[in-house]
Amino acid sequence: MTAYDEFNAYVAEINDLLCAVNTLVWDGRTQMPPDGATTRGLQVATLSRLAQERFTSDHMGRLLDAADAATQGEDADGYRARAVRSAREAYAVARRIPLALVGELAERKSISQQAWEEAKQRNDFGHFAPHLAAMVRLNRELAGAIGYTAHPYDALLLQYEPGMTAARLATLFTELKAGILPLLLRIAAAPAVDAAFLTLPSAPEQQRAFGLAIAQAFGYDLRRGRLDVAAHPFEVSFTRQDVRITTRYQPTYLPGAIFGIFHETGHALYEQGVDPALTRSAHTTDFLGLYAVGGASFGTHESQSRLWENQIGRSRAFWQCHFPRLQQMFPDQLAGVDAERFYRAVNRVQPSLIRVEADEITYNLHIMLRVEIEMGLMDGSIAVEDLPRIWNAKMREYLGVIPPTDSQGVLQDIHWSTGYFGSFPTYTIGNVMAAQFMEAAQRDLPGLDQTLATGDYQPLLAWLTENIYRHGRAYSPEELLMRVTGSGLQAGPYLAHLQTKFGELYPQ
Repeated sequence: MTAYDEFNAYVAEINDLLCAVNTLVWDGRTQMPPDGATTRGLQVATLSRLAQERFTSDHMGRLLDAADAATQGEDADGYRARAVRSAREAYAVARRIPLALVGELAERKSISQQAWEEAKQRNDFGHFAPHLAAMVRLNRELAGAIGYTAHPYDALLLQYEPGMTAARLATLFTELKAGILPLLLRIAAAPAVDAAFLTLPSAPEQQRAFGLAIAQAFGYDLRRGRLDVAAHPFEVSFTRQDVRITTRYQPTYLPGAIFGIFHETGHALYEQGVDPALTRSAHTTDFLGLYAVGGASFGTHESQSRLWENQIGRSRAFWQCHFPRLQQMFPDQLAGVDAERFYRAVNRVQPSLIRVEADEITYNLHIMLRVEIEMGLMDGSIAVEDLPRIWNAKMREYLGVIPPTDSQGVLQDIHWSTGYFGSFPTYTIGNVMAAQFMEAAQRDLPGLDQTLATGDYQPLLAWLTENIYRHGRAYSPEELLMRVTGSGLQAGPYLAHLQTKFGELYPQ
């Protein structure tokens, strides 16, 4: 066995431990009885600690040195050389994180998540507050261990979006606000769109059938995947051969589960599209977050969920093609509704309480207020006990609405219960990247719009797989953008998409 093969085999064993963690996490969010949270947390903590111990060991350092020497002279852009470099970078960071901290974070996740679910059901922020306070404390410790110069949030961003900083986010958010807020003000003065039929009772099993049929049309392979129910929709992958998605069904809101399935399918297509040669190598392991992931970053991953959900699933061409099938499945709810009316309803712009149900215009405002709160929690300027008041104030400032309950406000997202501080910005980054990737696909595939209008998604999927999915984590998000689009992260294409689409939907 060569030095590189020894390195790769050792990383693969660590990855197997992390996949076992993912399996326990998936089960905890879909199948596990409530009283299993404490013991499940201990199990996840044990496996996470073992993976961290193996990865941060001196033996790993020796394997890295040997693999580095073995790949000297190889193409620096090749997968082998990149695997060694990315593993060494992760190794340097991971060695700074105490094993006890890794274990405590992993242990508390299951317990904290269970407390969040109970608090949300009971509209009881006080029940969740001590668990959230513990997660905040641990993430501040994590930021200190990783290290930062300007803001503790920079260290946490490193786990999800390498190369991004609080300062860069501020610049991006300023540019987006300058384009979004005037458009939102103009739309607010326009007549309201009729969407009452979306809230008529609709059977969850029919929602599932339609959403899953579209997921398969997009390219989701059910021999390597499955759809389950969760309190908060998510995708989880163990290998490219086992990529699972979830959604939640609302009997009186038809679009929720459907677009949730579209969104998670975008994540799943990325994972299922990773080059098989990379699935047991350093490319598929995120040693900071301690779980397997195939994408270049969370933002890159979100670009695909947002591309399939919004750029495709909320397009006029999509509903002109697929609305007849939906109407057949919901004849009473959609009686008298045509494809154009449905398209306008699912794209109506209206400041609302719930992030995952927000329209494309207001969605990023939901993200911005969360990022501001996270930064305050990390630098100590915001206290956990003040969160409901601060949340409601920011909702009023950004969106002009005030949640009537904490369940519809500060308790609506699962992320803080699982310790995902620093991940929220990746949704907005994903929106921006999705527009850049879609623009590049239209440039490279003449006639793509006409192909999509017929319900044929294979040319787009093939292009995305060739240019993005197959590379897994081989490239940084900025490198991938440069390779595919010719430029780094730019808000221009995304703002142009919003102006064009909603300028037509809401003409002056």
